[in-house]
Amino acid sequence: MMTKIKKRFVAGAKCPKCSAKDSILLFKENGIETVECTECEYREQQTDIKVPQKTTGSMIGVFKPD
Repeated sequence: MMTKIKKRFVAGAKCPKCSAKDSILLFKENGIETVECTECEYREQQTDIKVPQKTTGSMIGVFKPD
């Protein structure tokens, strides 16, 4: 039986590749946070270890989907 992956849109997010607004989905795939654009082939994955290292400035928190 396959488990359905919960994908969530990130409101106001802009794709770094095609600049489309409100087209970014966030989900966890095999325990790895993944973002992808619904308008182009942009896709990026990062592990929990990379998250604090990549953030700069004032950060409220890191979103971790179920």
